Amino acid sequence: SGAGWRERMIGLADDDGLRFFAGAGSVDPSLLPDDAEDAPQGAIVELAPARAALMGTIAERIAGHGGAGLFIDYGHLRPGIGDTLQALRKHDHDNVLANPGEADLTAHVDFAALAATARAHGLDVETTTQGDFLLGMGLLERAGSLGAKADGKSRQAISDAVERLAGPDAMGELFKVLKMLPKAGPVS
Repeated sequence: SGAGWRERMIGLADDDGLRFFAGAGSVDPSLLPDDAEDAPQGAIVELAPARAALMGTIAERIAGHGGAGLFIDYGHLRPGIGDTLQALRKHDHDNVLANPGEADLTAHVDFAALAATARAHGLDVETTTQGDFLLGMGLLERAGSLGAKADGKSRQAISDAVERLAGPDAMGELFKVLKMLPKAGPVS
């Protein structure tokens, strides 16, 4: 808003439907990404303090007791400006406010924020795309092994699945991976 960053709230519209509006209080500037001051009026920054708190709990457990964490979801590797809130209903996109309780609401994960939280707990952290992760884990070799024994239709299905999971125009770029473990130590 013209008065600075505000929390986006939901309230009743004149037609008794739901609408977004700007809250009265300002947002703590320390929570915003570095490029927030250059954002145009009306821009949206998504913050997820509960997600950061959960990552803190997980990272603390791994730092104190060993182990590792592997997180895969759709999201972005760098913090930024943008609205990723979406509703999915009956396997299709829906208006976020149109069918409360009947649609699944979701937003992209800020992997940079999660990585920073894990690093603050002393963990080694690596983020990458799902495509790079799966290719590094031997996806093509596994697909080749499966395809070598398959008929033509099955080989095509395997090829299509590899493209869907790791391809740059599919889940390979949309989904991200965060790996974390204690610094320079074995996984227990």
